Amino acid sequence: MKKQIKLVGILAVTILILSACATTVKEEALDMDKVRMEIQAMEDAFAAGEKAKDADAVAAYYSEDAMSYSRNSTPLSGKAAITANISSNMANDSLGNYSVYKLVDVFAEGNTAIEVGSWVQFDASGKEVDNGNFMSYFQKRDGKYLCVRDMSTTASPVKSGM
Repeated sequence: MKKQIKLVGILAVTILILSACATTVKEEALDMDKVRMEIQAMEDAFAAGEKAKDADAVAAYYSEDAMSYSRNSTPLSGKAAITANISSNMANDSLGNYSVYKLVDVFAEGNTAIEVGSWVQFDASGKEVDNGNFMSYFQKRDGKYLCVRDMSTTASPVKSGM
């Protein structure tokens, strides 16, 4: 009886070890240069959409379930709310300012990536009027990164009376 229990125990441990080895999936290494280029291209398209006052082109950056935490405002939940806010900002813009976004660092694993970036806002003549930083969290969906969370800050001090 003891031999049978010992044999079953050894067999169970062997099966466990073999099944663990069999289910281990070697994760494919990400090409970080490709990830950087893809995300920077998204930033460039975002900026081009802003400059062209095309809210849908800007909103293409976001997933349907995205949340955006912009400076000095309440968070926006969902692509529809983000798009409406972008449209409103564009409709109320009479200065013609535009921004440039630069990827500073990216961390990626599996189907997710986190971008740390900087932005500079220029007036219509090309003079810098503001700058700051941002972070965006992406998930790859249907083979394409989409922003599901973003947050930005400005380096400018808060004006009194705000």
